[in-house]
Amino acid sequence: MPRALALPVTAALFALSATPAMADTTIPTTPPLQPVDPGQAPVSAPDGPQPLGHAVGDAAASLGVLRLLPNSVPTSSIMPGYGRQLPKQAALEAGMGLSSAQANSEASLAYERSIAQSSPLGLAIAGDAPQTPGGVVQTALPDNEKAVTGGLTAPQNPLLNVGLLNGSAHARWSPTLGPCVGAPMADASTSVASISLLNALSSVPNLPLTGLNLPQGTQLAKGFDPSQGLQALGGLLGGTGQTSADGTGALLNVPNLLSSRSVVQLVDLPNSKNKAVQSVSTLQAADIQLLKGTPLELTLKVASQPTLKVTSTGDKATSTVEYTAPVITIERQGKVLYTLDAAHPTKDIPIGLPLAGLSDKVGDVSSLPVVGGLVSTLGKGLQQLNDTAGLVLDLGVLRLSIAELNQNGQQLTTPFAGYQLGASARLLDLQVLPTTALKNVLPKSAADALPSSLAQISLGEQIARAYTPTGGVVCGSTTPTTAPVGNAAPGAPAKLAYTSGAYSAVPLFWSGTAMLLLGVVLVAAVPNRRRRQPAVVKPSPRPRAD
Repeated sequence: MPRALALPVTAALFALSATPAMADTTIPTTPPLQPVDPGQAPVSAPDGPQPLGHAVGDAAASLGVLRLLPNSVPTSSIMPGYGRQLPKQAALEAGMGLSSAQANSEASLAYERSIAQSSPLGLAIAGDAPQTPGGVVQTALPDNEKAVTGGLTAPQNPLLNVGLLNGSAHARWSPTLGPCVGAPMADASTSVASISLLNALSSVPNLPLTGLNLPQGTQLAKGFDPSQGLQALGGLLGGTGQTSADGTGALLNVPNLLSSRSVVQLVDLPNSKNKAVQSVSTLQAADIQLLKGTPLELTLKVASQPTLKVTSTGDKATSTVEYTAPVITIERQGKVLYTLDAAHPTKDIPIGLPLAGLSDKVGDVSSLPVVGGLVSTLGKGLQQLNDTAGLVLDLGVLRLSIAELNQNGQQLTTPFAGYQLGASARLLDLQVLPTTALKNVLPKSAADALPSSLAQISLGEQIARAYTPTGGVVCGSTTPTTAPVGNAAPGAPAKLAYTSGAYSAVPLFWSGTAMLLLGVVLVAAVPNRRRRQPAVVKPSPRPRAD
């Protein structure tokens, strides 16, 4: 994957964050500090009034995600054998325009109570996502009166071309009222001027169409040049190794502004003075172009903007997920070909090689595959075929899908009793899928290496979760207990227990020192008297006896 390996060099300049994904647990935070010795005293209690309310929620959105060889790399795990039970990951996953907002009253660190982040790009290789600077982030506590903003112009790279990126992040949290700040606790937004994705399918062997194992007697249509490689989808993609700024030769191009916003806030709880936690993710998009610069160019117009709103009241019966599904029309030269909506969320557009019978019917064709029955001819321009049986050899499909709303809720008791509800959705999913026919015409060594999906592009991935205690969020603060003036504090013992002789160590030390100094003074003050020697009486001599 030479093209795929070139992307980390470019993306290393940007902030990388995980792609929004549905999870069953609450928002991960720094675990509380634990004493080394089990008998050690606990952490000191906080000083001053403390918030009464508990609230946990997050919302996130990604403007675009590109996955090469999805579901092809086994997931690693520190637990032996557990990795085989987890779903496989993409060989390379790159996200653009990531915005996330989260609030967590249970965070042990003060600056993790509210976090708003806007990142230009994110990258994961075989599931590993390194972190590098490049986005804008704001945390609380302390509280922030104003948001922080920033902008970035991405450099050129082989797989994608991203225009000017702008981001904004605003995190709020009250030291006494906690989540009850009268405004969104976390608010993040990201916008990108333009996006162009996938100039070539690097996950496909770059074989010319002349090297395909076509069925016996199969001849291509007159005028079709089979020298184009599979990495360029037979000429539909540029395949030059550099995605152009205007999106020509790219599989997908968004020429106009694409923006997202993620908000976590408190809303009124019906028939109660308490609050509910609400997480909202919204997307704004206009036109999306497929196969720009070719006669088979398609335009996707987003008629309805998607909005994902998750509200947790603390009760499963009243907690809700509201999703406004997008409505996308697929047009060619102003004519509507297909419509994607809640009733018809998926459309497969086949891609195939023109066969000899097609040139007999429509004349000489251009050197381009047939896309969705559209044939580019040399003499009559574009021709729409309703029935391509026997006229086209299928290579694969472009699968367009919207919504894919998934939701999950559960009753929790830790860190507090309440109900957590979450949901995820996508604005547009574009997959390049190989078919059985493609594997049949490829050489065996190349066919065996093909995964179930060659590439996947997702626009507007959204996620929202909310976790509220039973009965709702209580807005208020604790009242600190103060001792009455001139009296002992309530509950304090009149006299402390005498538990150790260490309490007398200091008094004994100073008493001994004072006595020593007193002795020195006394010795120095008394005069030194010389002692007299006692008189010695000599005995008288005895008389002689003659």
